[in-house]
Amino acid sequence: MDPLDAWDFSPLLSLWINRFYIYVGLAFGISLWICFQIVIRKQDKNSQNKSLQEITENLVTNGYVSVPKKEVFVSGVKIFYGSQTGTAKGFATVLAEEITSLDLPVTIINLKEYDPDDHLVEEVTSRNICAFLVATYTYGRPTESAEWFCKWLEEASSDFRFGRTYLKGMRYAVFGLGNSVYTSHFNKVGKNVDKWLWMLGASRVMTRGEGDCDVVKSKHGSIEADFRAWKTKFISRLQILKKGDKKTCAGNCKKDACESNQHRSQEVEAESLTRTEPHCQDTEEEDCFESSSEEENSTKDLQQLNSLVDVEDLGKIMNSATKEKKETERQDEKTGVFRHSLKNEAIERRAMITPALREALTRQGYQLIGSHSGVKLCRWTKSMLRGRGGCYKHTFYGIESHRCMETTPSLACANKCVFCWRHHTNPVGTEWRWEMDQPEIILKEAIKNHQNMIKQFKGVPGVKEERFEEGMTVKHCALSLVGEPIMYPEINRFLKLLHECKISSFLVTNAQFPREIRNLKPVTQLYVSVDASTKESLKKIDRPLFKDFWQRFLDSLKALATKQQRTVYRLTLVKAWNVDELQAYAELVSLGNPDFIEVKGVTYCGESSASSLTMANVPWHEEVVRFVCELVDLIPDYELACEHEHSNCLLIAHKKFKIDSEWWTWIDYDRFQKLIQEYEDSGGSKTFGAKDYMAKTPPWALFGASERGFDPKDTRYQRKNKSKDISGC
Repeated sequence: MDPLDAWDFSPLLSLWINRFYIYVGLAFGISLWICFQIVIRKQDKNSQNKSLQEITENLVTNGYVSVPKKEVFVSGVKIFYGSQTGTAKGFATVLAEEITSLDLPVTIINLKEYDPDDHLVEEVTSRNICAFLVATYTYGRPTESAEWFCKWLEEASSDFRFGRTYLKGMRYAVFGLGNSVYTSHFNKVGKNVDKWLWMLGASRVMTRGEGDCDVVKSKHGSIEADFRAWKTKFISRLQILKKGDKKTCAGNCKKDACESNQHRSQEVEAESLTRTEPHCQDTEEEDCFESSSEEENSTKDLQQLNSLVDVEDLGKIMNSATKEKKETERQDEKTGVFRHSLKNEAIERRAMITPALREALTRQGYQLIGSHSGVKLCRWTKSMLRGRGGCYKHTFYGIESHRCMETTPSLACANKCVFCWRHHTNPVGTEWRWEMDQPEIILKEAIKNHQNMIKQFKGVPGVKEERFEEGMTVKHCALSLVGEPIMYPEINRFLKLLHECKISSFLVTNAQFPREIRNLKPVTQLYVSVDASTKESLKKIDRPLFKDFWQRFLDSLKALATKQQRTVYRLTLVKAWNVDELQAYAELVSLGNPDFIEVKGVTYCGESSASSLTMANVPWHEEVVRFVCELVDLIPDYELACEHEHSNCLLIAHKKFKIDSEWWTWIDYDRFQKLIQEYEDSGGSKTFGAKDYMAKTPPWALFGASERGFDPKDTRYQRKNKSKDISGC
């Protein structure tokens, strides 16, 4: 008998089998439970996604959100050329033919026939690539065909109303044509166009190319070869953009100069204003982002000025010129008056504008005169030259905006207003303490520079020939460009010279110089800025330097009441600052008895460390209308007369200018010139008043007219990019 037969394994085997079935059953149960949970959660997720989708669809339907469109890397190419001899035009044709082979739409545009003011901003959302082929002409100037485009681009790049992101989203490449024989301005136009587009927020798709007519110094042996090399890289770049290659650089390539690395975010490239030039010792120049010294200088200027706000800014450049001062100054906080800390009492007169400051402002587009004056083209002058309407002075008083010269004999001021579009960076003081230029020189140079600026509009798209010819003769002068013109010691001589030239005068003062107002000779129209109606709000808004600013303000209004010619209160409404002082305003009106009251909503001039003003302080036009209507109810001798909606401005006029139910707010300029001549000839004994040179107001200029202050002879132009309002006036 086998010993193993004595063992009975059946119970143990049964136990193992039972346990096996138990484990299998448990595993199966657990699997079913897991599957069940997955199904349940998936259903919940689908339900949530469906609910989210329904919510999103409802938001989109009601206009609360927008669904991002599928990104298109390049939809077409626009080739812009500025040519004098035809070389750039020929290159544009060759480039277009090769781009066509990529099945991309391509358009060739002569810059002479292109209006950047109307169309350049369209490239922000068009997904086009813009190629600029521009030649440098004599003395580093652009060709005649590209002159207007370059001037517009230069001014826009330094104008706060456009801003650093105006062309954000636009993509471009530049190829410049030049001759390195002229070393001081080789390819200057190409460099400038590249720089100005960059300053406005546009993004390069590749480094600027430079063609050289000098076969000896040309990088590839000829300008044609230079262009072919640039064209090859440009076409390659287009192919990458067309395919939408989003591969990122792993960092293993030489100096990170691979094509995928070049395709990194253009958003960052457009927004960065403090770029540094990469060190590319082992790579070609075109493989690196180029940041020229000119761009770096421009960037430093932008950083120094803390958002440059139009060319009037004398900014912190003035502060950097303190090394040139031969004397030190300090402000007595108790008196608000600047005093000189010289040992001797004699004050050494010096120029208001230092050489460094003059160079910087000239580069930004200013036409500076002598040591303390300046002239600049108003945007309304440009607008009326093109038949797009004039400023509110055209609507209210019949000024021909295209014949108006905006100038000032004093860049200095005695206030630091919160809404000043120079951001309080121009020279300030309470008395004249600088060198003084003679009024004859100032006026002569002002007219000359103004005419030169008008000449630059010859041939510009949209400019009306008859208005261009009229614009060459100055008929009006607005002494309101910047600063306080009445501070100029020879202001009366300057006004007399204007009138001798048959130029009407519109002078604006900030109501801090009552004695000068009383001594002022007749002007066509005298303005006083009434920015607030109480001492507290005036101090907060105008931030005057004088300790006795409120008494000076009241005395200035009283002095205005003694003037026989036309007088105006200019009210600038700042929401949450001065719009709730109606009764106090009414009392000030009775103090100065002005002929007219202009009420205008404040214009937001960008961020500034010196001002807390924001877009929330800008009133809507309807709010300005409501304020004016309420104010008129408190001043029975006045009525609401005119409106200029585009400037957010209305005119209140004294009832003496309403004759037989018709308004006569306009000015008979020929009549004024005769009256002022008689006044001068009589030695001031033959005076005249405001009603002696009034003219009838046309129906379209009146409040309530369907035109809302826009001259029907012109064509109103609505800017397509409404989100970027650059009216600024």
